[in-house]
Amino acid sequence: MLDFPALGFGCGLRVPHYEKFLTSPSTSVDFIEVIAETFIDWTDGTRLCSREILEKVRENYPVAVHGVSLSLGSQINLEHLKRVKSLLDEIQASWFSDHLCWTGTQGQSQHDLFPLPYNEEAIRAVVENILRVQDFLKRPILIENLSSYVSFESSEMQEWEFLSEIARRSDCGLLLDINNIYVSSRNHHFNPQVYLDSIPFERVGQIHLAGHDDRGDIVADSHSAPVCDAVWDLYAQYARRHGVKSTLIEWDDLIPPWERLEAEVLKAKSVAEMNYGRPAKTLASRTAAPL
Repeated sequence: MLDFPALGFGCGLRVPHYEKFLTSPSTSVDFIEVIAETFIDWTDGTRLCSREILEKVRENYPVAVHGVSLSLGSQINLEHLKRVKSLLDEIQASWFSDHLCWTGTQGQSQHDLFPLPYNEEAIRAVVENILRVQDFLKRPILIENLSSYVSFESSEMQEWEFLSEIARRSDCGLLLDINNIYVSSRNHHFNPQVYLDSIPFERVGQIHLAGHDDRGDIVADSHSAPVCDAVWDLYAQYARRHGVKSTLIEWDDLIPPWERLEAEVLKAKSVAEMNYGRPAKTLASRTAAPL
């Protein structure tokens, strides 16, 4: 049985806002998300960011850990997975998520998120990897849908069918990125509402909202702007039709002042309340488990 806690409404922990989280914890943010690769120990013994900072923030906020290099669509790097597990256990992470993609082969990372063909062969390979990862971590994980810019002739089904079937066979959770769905719908010309209505709500543990770069002929996921009106509309429809899960604002480039980011988190709460018909405080409470 999947049992991802309802954490409420959060944002990513990024360097420009460290001081805010350390000196004056926000009452508007219920939880934070950190990128695993910035806090794990690398083979040379270095870390991109101090674990001490994360431990201090963890005293006031539940923490979700988000990965960008697990490469579920290729070969799992066991040493990397060990480092991730050490981080999850040390900070008592609420959950761990990564992307439904591949990032490299033969131990060489390309530092990007590449899509997979939507077919049975890919399903079997990804499911086997997810089962191995969940068995090693001793916990279910969440897999996130990508924004994509190419399609494969070998695909046999729609992306939402592919994602749902992988989740069913591996018994994992889903991190539903509504901005990614919108971006892909523009690039591949499908109805994003059909996608959202086809995803099993009971498997969704978290929702991502973000901004993108609309170039007219192509839309690029950028996390460098506010959530656009079309994505807010999709989030509202999802809340109205299905319900609300823990929701996070992603803003990773051209990071704004804290007040602007906080306003996006508050807007997510407002949209959820208006369309779900329940106060945000009933959806989650900010309770960090003792370390």
